[in-house]
Amino acid sequence: MFRRGAGRSTGRPRRVLVTGAASGLGLEFARVYLGRGDRVTLTDIHETPPSPVTALSGDWSYRKLDVTDEADWAAAAQEVGSLDVLVSNAGIGVGGRITGTSLATWRRALDINLLGSVRGVRAMLPRMGGGGQIVLTASLAGLVHAPSMAAYNATKAATVALGETLDGELRCRGISVTTVCPQFFRSGLAGSLTGDDASADRVARSLLKYTWLDAATVARRGVRGADARRVTVTPDAFATLSWYSKRFTRVPYLLVMRLIGRWVDRRLGPS
Repeated sequence: MFRRGAGRSTGRPRRVLVTGAASGLGLEFARVYLGRGDRVTLTDIHETPPSPVTALSGDWSYRKLDVTDEADWAAAAQEVGSLDVLVSNAGIGVGGRITGTSLATWRRALDINLLGSVRGVRAMLPRMGGGGQIVLTASLAGLVHAPSMAAYNATKAATVALGETLDGELRCRGISVTTVCPQFFRSGLAGSLTGDDASADRVARSLLKYTWLDAATVARRGVRGADARRVTVTPDAFATLSWYSKRFTRVPYLLVMRLIGRWVDRRLGPS
């Protein structure tokens, strides 16, 4: 385990653990909490912290953690001791149509995107007391289900369901659960796309490249929503509008999804 010396803080620092924290949204979550003077454990699959992590200021430590490995989670829980905030952020991007995405990719996406959070909560919940927070990174794809993203949509929708279930289960203990559901935003997610359906991956990379939203904004608004103990956070206007459109204008929403599906089918051809 790699540890950085403590920086200054005001008040009692909280103990925070973030998964998938070596880059992208996880790194930005860590920056937000460190900026508040909290003690942050950053975790990722790298053996040693990469340079964006070592450049951080504040009271942080780093440990290798594979979210698909229960033994890794047990060891991390033992090292942490007590925990105030768990940010389950690790995930992979999975683009592709139903016939273009292998079952092996489905299993990997489920194992990381959904079961990674399940393992984390099971390991860390005994370390949390009243006032604790669990933050799950999902996606707008967990609320609004566009064509050609079946595996990703399914894992993120399951994460939303997990968050709502846990919030109902744990509020009586004073522990809140917040699920963060942004639209496409600039991050390292494009690098984790599977490649099973190359045409769909190209479209997804374009959306990730040209969106105005960045990871720092998502992290800042996600933490603000967690502090307000909101169950679901849509940290951008497009995500909020899309979710409300599905909920309150169901027929137009379905027509739009079908038009998108037709466009994708014509543009990408058979998978």
